[in-house]
Amino acid sequence: MSGTDGGHPGFPAHGRRVLVSGASRGLGRALARAFAGNGDTVAVHWGSRRAEAEATLESLPGGGHVLLGADLRDPAQAAGLVADAADALGGLDVLVNNAAVNTPHPPAETGFDEWVDAWRQHTEVNLLGTAHLSHRAAERMIRQGRGGRIVNIGSRGAFRGEPGHPAYGATKAAVHALGQSLAVALAPHRIAVASVAPGFFATERVAPRLAGPGGEAIAAQSPFGRVAGPEEIAAAVLWLASPEAEWSSGAVLDLNGASYLRT
Repeated sequence: MSGTDGGHPGFPAHGRRVLVSGASRGLGRALARAFAGNGDTVAVHWGSRRAEAEATLESLPGGGHVLLGADLRDPAQAAGLVADAADALGGLDVLVNNAAVNTPHPPAETGFDEWVDAWRQHTEVNLLGTAHLSHRAAERMIRQGRGGRIVNIGSRGAFRGEPGHPAYGATKAAVHALGQSLAVALAPHRIAVASVAPGFFATERVAPRLAGPGGEAIAAQSPFGRVAGPEEIAAAVLWLASPEAEWSSGAVLDLNGASYLRT
């Protein structure tokens, strides 16, 4: 079944070839499951957690999914990941840039060498990794000639600041800007590019914080009195990757439960 209402007539609603970077666990796993549940085939990327990525792969409905490892700090490996995904899936229709580094480095408490290393790691993975994957995916989509979708996982922190993680906030702001530039550049090729800016959402990594003494305060950031589930973020990404979402190209979609409102 192909989507033809409001989108590119050659861009399918189901049965697409999808690469999700950083899909070992958390949001990446939820994203892979959302696309697989939609009838798409998924390349599950892992950077350092192969066993968890294998668990993600095993949890996906349908068949034809593949597991691919790459260190996105290395441009050659990033390029190779897109090539391997396209070869394994028979093409590439959707790229979801989810892989990211987010380690604490509060400026008043971090030594300079550690500070420099934090900025290097965040820039290499969050920004340059996203840029390199997007470049190679766009080249493949242009060659295929039926359009495509690139969806970037940004952050609420790009707008409100990340005092304990400034490189994370800065690189996510850059990812939003990158997505908007690509949206303009790639529209003639019917490739839509959009980003989401999630607030706090529950994953294995943050479970101790939510269960600890500060958990209630984190939930209280939203007037709904809770944090999001990764499935809620994945549902928005799935829509942005649909044929109907072509006109949302260039958007940065806030997904934070009214915990931060831009003006």
